[in-house]
Amino acid sequence: MIPLEDAVTARLESHGERFEILVDPDAALDIKRDEFDGELEDVIAAEDVFENASRGDRPAESALEEVFETTDPLEIIPEVIKRGEIQITAEQRREMQDQKHKQLVNRITRNAVNPQMDNAPHPPERIESALEETDFRVDPMEPVEPQVDEALDALRPVIPIRFDEVTVAVQVPADYAGSAQAKIRQFGDLEREEWQNDGSWVGVLTFPAGMQNDFYDLVNEHTSGEAETQIIKDEDDLQTR
Repeated sequence: MIPLEDAVTARLESHGERFEILVDPDAALDIKRDEFDGELEDVIAAEDVFENASRGDRPAESALEEVFETTDPLEIIPEVIKRGEIQITAEQRREMQDQKHKQLVNRITRNAVNPQMDNAPHPPERIESALEETDFRVDPMEPVEPQVDEALDALRPVIPIRFDEVTVAVQVPADYAGSAQAKIRQFGDLEREEWQNDGSWVGVLTFPAGMQNDFYDLVNEHTSGEAETQIIKDEDDLQTR
């Protein structure tokens, strides 16, 4: 158990009832993000579920059964945290917002391209700068993935942007094929591969278009820049990079 003064309230309102629990703020955020790996009893101030924690009022057992299908506090407490709201501190909120913002920018950078520049990737700095020009603000309490589309809608009036995938063929010389192909094939979805008579390896991979530069860096690193790559637009149309 933690001291009461170190706890924050997590609250869930459901079926016309209110449920509150007292929990360590950092642990509550970890539970919210499915990152908690400790013992629940060590991060709560009371092994109890309240209707009003400040007054010590408890909900009826019938209400607990209706909403959670149990009256066991240790089963209910994580559900209140995950499904409800946490009264986090201002500092925690800033830290969460910064973390979610970085995750969002990384997600967009890895998948987005500039359709006006031959589908070239957008650098993270450009995404950051464009987001600053919009009204979009990441919600620290929500997962990043559902917020990506909203961020893209906000970005489109500022910069040309779209999510896309790219398919690239790569031929690795025989001197590097053994070790290099093992690294390269993990980068994206390996559509097909073929070992050539001269010992070289050819692979065709599909991955988010924003990761092209990362892919070329990986290929060059493991082949000393001697591999050949081609962007495949369709089966009959190859664009040599």
